[in-house]
Amino acid sequence: SGQHRVPRAATRLLAPLEDPQKVICVGLNYHDHCREQNAKVPREPLIFSKFPSAIAGPFDDIVHPQDTSELDWEVELAAVIGKRGRHIEEAAALEHVLGFTVANDVSARDWQMRRNGRQWLLGKTFDTFCPLGPAIVTREAVPDVHNLWIRCSVNGQRMQDSNTQHLIFGVPALVAWVSRFVTLVPGDILLTGTPAGVGVFRKPPVFLKPGDEVQCEIEELGTICNRVV
Repeated sequence: SGQHRVPRAATRLLAPLEDPQKVICVGLNYHDHCREQNAKVPREPLIFSKFPSAIAGPFDDIVHPQDTSELDWEVELAAVIGKRGRHIEEAAALEHVLGFTVANDVSARDWQMRRNGRQWLLGKTFDTFCPLGPAIVTREAVPDVHNLWIRCSVNGQRMQDSNTQHLIFGVPALVAWVSRFVTLVPGDILLTGTPAGVGVFRKPPVFLKPGDEVQCEIEELGTICNRVV
């Protein structure tokens, strides 16, 4: 009716999901991201995770930990599970997806690549390392999730500019693969990987610092924007 609208400037928009059972992530899942680091294209999806406590709102601050000097950005398409399943067939996998949203897989590269035995978890899961939003767009409302432009800018400078058609493993393949190992339940979040343009592989490398502003956007899904503090 238009009679009960709240001005965006007068609200704080929260993450569309704040306490999922699982936040499942995929590494090296764009062809251009593999090329920028001279990495072989994976034969199977590379799976890791974040803790739900890493989730932040679409316009909340990213807290720069004192423990890292190599804070990086990664715009990602996130799929939200809407139907429970285990050993899901790839042909039926999208039936288990409620919809999609925008994520930033914030990463402490020193912890990811050199410390903690090179296990990725700690470098990926500091508090606020998973800004999410601005909303869940239902699967039916996205004409083709594998043909969306995906971009990230830092302080207004375009850093990542690609398309989800460059995914190595698409959403159905990822849902089917992950469900071989764990039961997927409604509310689980699946981050599908990032394209080329991250800071660590630039020459010279570029890392986030307090005061920077990171904007991640995906066609049809919207934009999130987070300040580093």
